[in-house]
This record gives sequence, C-alpha cells and structure tokens, in this order.
Amino acid sequence: MNIATLLDMAAAGSPDRVAIGPRDSGLTCARLHRTAAGVAALVHRAGARELVFAGVNGPAFPVLLFGAALAGVPLVPVNYRLSAEALTGLLAHTEKPMVVADEAFAGVFASAGLDVRTPEELLKEGLDAEPAVGLEGSADDPAVLLFTSGTTAAPKAAVLRHRHLTSYILQTVDFASAGPDDSVLTSVPPYHVAGVGSVLSNLYAGRRMVHLGTFDPGDWLRLVRAEGVTSAMLVPTMLARVVEHLSGRPAEVPTLRSLAYGGARMPHTVLKAALRAFPGTGFTNAYGLTETSSTIALLGPEDHRAAVSSGDPAVRARLRSAGRMVPGVEARIRDASGTGLPPGVPGELWVRGPQVSGEYRGAAALLDAEGWFHTRDLAHFDAEGYLFIEGRADDTIIRGGENIAPAEVEDVLLRHDAVREAAVVGVPDEEWGERIAAFVVTHAGTSVDAETLRAWVRTRLRGSKTPDTVVFRDELPYTPTGKLLRRELLTDLAAPTAPTAERKG
Repeated sequence: MNIATLLDMAAAGSPDRVAIGPRDSGLTCARLHRTAAGVAALVHRAGARELVFAGVNGPAFPVLLFGAALAGVPLVPVNYRLSAEALTGLLAHTEKPMVVADEAFAGVFASAGLDVRTPEELLKEGLDAEPAVGLEGSADDPAVLLFTSGTTAAPKAAVLRHRHLTSYILQTVDFASAGPDDSVLTSVPPYHVAGVGSVLSNLYAGRRMVHLGTFDPGDWLRLVRAEGVTSAMLVPTMLARVVEHLSGRPAEVPTLRSLAYGGARMPHTVLKAALRAFPGTGFTNAYGLTETSSTIALLGPEDHRAAVSSGDPAVRARLRSAGRMVPGVEARIRDASGTGLPPGVPGELWVRGPQVSGEYRGAAALLDAEGWFHTRDLAHFDAEGYLFIEGRADDTIIRGGENIAPAEVEDVLLRHDAVREAAVVGVPDEEWGERIAAFVVTHAGTSVDAETLRAWVRTRLRGSKTPDTVVFRDELPYTPTGKLLRRELLTDLAAPTAPTAERKG
C-alpha cells in the first residue's frame, strides 16, 4: 500500500471537504489530489529520482508528500535551519533531485547548478500540469528520507517505506473519524517525523490542517482562536514558550479540545503550568522516533487527568511517563547483554512492529534477526505497562525536540586556533529539555573567551547547536583507554565546587 492510497480514499470519500488552510478558502481533498497528481507529472517529466524540500511547514508540504508518492519517488525534507555549507553538503547524498525551496533558501541550491522552484511556483505548475497516473511505487519503496544529521561528513538518511507509514496510520487512526468542524494546527517542521505523521494522520481522519510556518507563542494562540482549531501538537520547548507568554493567565482557546506534545522530555513544571492554562483541553504525550515512523507510545487525556487527581503515588508518577504502546508495536526492556528485564527495572528499550523501519540508506539494517529495533533510550515499564523514558543510552543531546550530536559541535570548536580539546554534553533544563555545555582546553599561550567561541559555533552551525555554557578546564577526564568520561563532566558541572562557567546572557 502506497501512502497515496490515503489521499485517494480522502478525495473519494469527501472531495469537497477542506483539507488544508482556512475554512472558507482552503484546499479541498479533491484539489489536493489534483495538485499532487500534477506535481507527480512534473517530477516524472524531469526524470527526478528524489523530491527535495527545504522550507517551513505550509500547504506545499502535503502536496509534495503526496506528489512524490504518486510519482514513485521519495520525498526528502531537509533542515532549512542548516548553514549553506551543510545544505550544499546534503546534495551529495541525494540522487537526481528536483528541489523545491522557500525563496530564502533557494539560492543555496541554485548556486549548485540545480533547477529550483519555490513552493508557490510548484503549486501553480502542479495545478496546471496534466495529472500523472499509474506512477506510484509499491509498499516496499521508500516514501520519505529523513536526514538525522546534516553537518557532519557523512549525514544519515533514515528510510521510511510506504508500508511503515501506512501501518502506523492504519493501526492508530480511524478513517474519516473527525467531525465536520475539526481542525489541527501544525507548527512542527516538515523535516521532523512528526511533521510527516501529522499530514498522513490528519488527512486520513478528515481533519482540516492549518499551518504556522514560524513558531511564535502569540501567533500560535491567535491562530488557534481565529481558525477555531480543535487540536494541536507542540514540542515541549514550544509549549514552554506558550506558558511563559501567558504569564499565569488562562489560554482562552475554547475550541481547543486536544493538545499533544512530544519530541523531548517534558519538564514537569511546564506541564503542570500548561494543564492550568488549558483547563478544558485534553493533553496527550506522544513518544516516538524517526526510525519508528513517529508515535509508538501515548499517554492520553484520561491518563493525564487520572494522574493529576489521584492520591496514589504510582498513578501520579505516570504524568512523567510516555504512556502505553500503540496497537501493533511491541516493546521490551533489556540490559546491555540483551537479557529481558522486569517492570520497574530500567534498561534499554527495544521495539518491533510493522511501522518500525530501523533502516538508514546505505547502511546495514538495524533490526535484529527477530525484527527488534534498539531505540538506545533508557527506560522502564511500571506494573501497568506505562513506559518511562529516562534518557539516552548514548550521548545525543535532545534540545527543544532536536537531536544534536556532541561530536558535531566538538568538531567545530576544535577548528578554532585557540582550542586544543573540546567535549560537549547535555545538561537537564526546564525549558529546552537539555542545554549544551562545552568543556574546552586551550592551547598554551592562547586566550579566548566564551562568547567568542559561542559566536564561532553559531556562524558555522546555527543557534540551536551553540553552547549555552562554556567551561574552561586545564584538562579533560579520560579512561586509560582514551574514552572521554562525559558523565564526570556533568557531575563536575552540577557540584557546588564546579569550575567557573561562562554563560550567555
């Protein structure tokens, strides 16, 4: 089954229903299908093997997602926040691409000799083109390629095939289940798996999609009110900004019945403040990974209400959980040797199911012989099957829902003439989930301050990967075999006698 089948069903079942945009002037299911088929024809005519998109979330993204599916090629949404150097580097890992990019980013691809269209140009061309018919590929073909790293020498592209994505939708969403006035506000970026999952699940349910390309808490609240939005999804950092913007006031969004959050650890203080600000809204915690085609565990509204009102400590603790596994996904907690662990004992989370990909392009499959995927998250289940995520088993920093590889930041720091050694770790933070701390050893006889190093990183990567804290040390801790002891650095930073740290203002 190709994901284009989901669009076929929506267009056949409710052709005049608005799928994207304002209630009175949005794109209907029939028009979405027609435009996507025209985009497929353009892709086919160009002989493209991949459809690359660099832009904010908006009406063009669903058209591109289904247009690629109808053309039988994968969609490759890339992180538009990457530097020009990083975006150019990604081109070497694409195959005969057709590129669609917001005007702000189009020049990067045009300078590489590629024919680039803006989303507005593509939508017009797609609507005018003769629709393509019979080009879509099989269930086993790649539907989406999501790069998990874009500024290293070898970025990795997670492969989500049509069967993975359709399995996720068919197992978790009821067709045409949304009411006639239901709408969803999407503000997660299209290069995140949640952006892909949002398009598929909401179209299949029949929920009108409203987009906020660049997140701002005031704009988000105004759009919810103006469009009568009934559901929305935010990463914890976004929700924290909304709560801060409200400053203790109620949100006053009477139509908003459902608010999902996920992508990183939700600070308990932020969640409690959000529950107070949105008293009439049901909250859902959605936990998933790129390699699992989005959500694999949910803590639903009733779970939130029960946890808040219960006097049982075990039930109240579930407010910090990821909930229970979704239908079709199995989970096991194992120790480092692969032995299964009982409820209450933390270990490494393994999952399997038809929506689980566990695949990177050009790399060996990450599933074991029995189809289990190692998430590399530390976790445990309670006695009732609620999943608690305790952090990453590896060193990845999750800042505001974005995965950041410490080595990526370290490599940039080491390119500065004054830096001899560098180590980067994630520090727990109430707003961002984690903040970035960089430990630096300078060359003898050199001098550099923290703000200079932060600016050095910011200009070569971007703001979200810039260290929040820079700590200067005489040496870094290593094992006898040369392995950096990151945990020791974290311990030192948290200690009362921690080395002097310079922070951003």
